[in-house]
Amino acid sequence: MMNTLSKLGLAVCCFLFAGWMGEDAAPGTAQVVTLDECDPATFNAPTAVGPDFCKNVALGSSTTFSALFAKVAAGTPDPNWDFEPDTLAIKKGTVVHAVNQGGEPHTFTEVAKFGGGFIPGLNGPGEEVAPECAGGFSRVSVARTRILQGSQLQVTNLSQGEHYFQCCIHPWMRTTVVVK
Repeated sequence: MMNTLSKLGLAVCCFLFAGWMGEDAAPGTAQVVTLDECDPATFNAPTAVGPDFCKNVALGSSTTFSALFAKVAAGTPDPNWDFEPDTLAIKKGTVVHAVNQGGEPHTFTEVAKFGGGFIPGLNGPGEEVAPECAGGFSRVSVARTRILQGSQLQVTNLSQGEHYFQCCIHPWMRTTVVVK
């Protein structure tokens, strides 16, 4: 009987401690996934981006190089090119991991306001380039936000409030991180 009471007491203490820690526990990590469906045959062609650029291994449908630009020009960017989730709520101190599970490079760039990227043909009609994206990879601040295929970028020390992130290559890829 004493052994059972000891175990029960220990279990209750563990639950109380876990509940106490849950409220004030140190923030951890959160993940944003970067997705795209680039078509290797058309993206890797010499007349497009070039050899070994698109490393898509998806078994489903993929977007051709020309279709990607055509969809943007029509004002309907490809929904298969996306950051997931669209909105992420985190505690202050949480590390955000932007993980590229797509077939080509992207950026995860914080911007003051969503806008266009540094490739004019991939901006929506009449969309102004976000100042943080201007100049592309020639600017160190943009180059530091690049996420190659299969890699990730860590974002730390976000202040309380809303933070806007977009891909400076494919600017319709966006997410809002809300820090509480």
